[in-house]
Amino acid sequence: MQSQVRAGPGARKLAGIRIQTGALVAIRKTWLACAALLAALTMLAPAARAETVDLELVLAVDVSRSVDDEEAALQREGYAEAFRHPAVINAIQSNANRRIAVAYVEWAGTHYQKLTIPWTIVSDAASGERYADLIMSQPRVAERWTSISGAIDFSMRAFAVSPYKGTRRVIDVSGDGVNNNGRPAHLARDEALAAGVTINGLVIMNDRPTPGFSEYYPQPALDVFYREQVIGGPGAFVIAIEDFSTFAYAIRNKLIREIASADGEVELAAAGEGGTR
Repeated sequence: MQSQVRAGPGARKLAGIRIQTGALVAIRKTWLACAALLAALTMLAPAARAETVDLELVLAVDVSRSVDDEEAALQREGYAEAFRHPAVINAIQSNANRRIAVAYVEWAGTHYQKLTIPWTIVSDAASGERYADLIMSQPRVAERWTSISGAIDFSMRAFAVSPYKGTRRVIDVSGDGVNNNGRPAHLARDEALAAGVTINGLVIMNDRPTPGFSEYYPQPALDVFYREQVIGGPGAFVIAIEDFSTFAYAIRNKLIREIASADGEVELAAAGEGGTR
């Protein structure tokens, strides 16, 4: 005769606890699996953009040592004055969304590119004034070499982290020298154009040769270099000025052309209007 052993109340209670604990572990594993799947799907999904703007504009500003202190001041004042100018604000408000996103990049050789002012919305006179103040508050920088290709490549990375979605994307390159550092400028230009980005240029035609050139290896004409190696895309253009004294007037009208919609009228600012020429 086989004896039967009955589990006492304590044993039955422990068994119940083991069953409940096992169920909790299973639930926890299921929850963790769902959380991991959700995280993976989130990483695969495109990042949500905060708002749509008419234009994502990178201002790529040359801070190489060929730009002296006086010229650097005129350059910075020119950009600041442009965002305070009524004609620039009117151009912004003439578009469908009535706002643009602007990033201010300073560049020199391949070792130096900096997002000096991150992506910022400019939509009216008040925001234009704030952006102008941000430009003027930045410290003076002077670095070696001139890598236009590095500036374009860095500007493309700036677009990649922009929290805005522009109906157009433009890189506005200003400089006083040809590419003498890094890969050829046209290779960076071609990659940007393939991504749907337009590049415009503002060149300062001073009499200082870019380092790396000499009478035996002459520097190409700067405006020709920009036309052939730098700018491109729908409506791309280059503006050439003789020196920094006319920079403010040039950048004002350059920004108006870039901001105005392709099918809208462009109202250029008169010389000396709303600031020094």
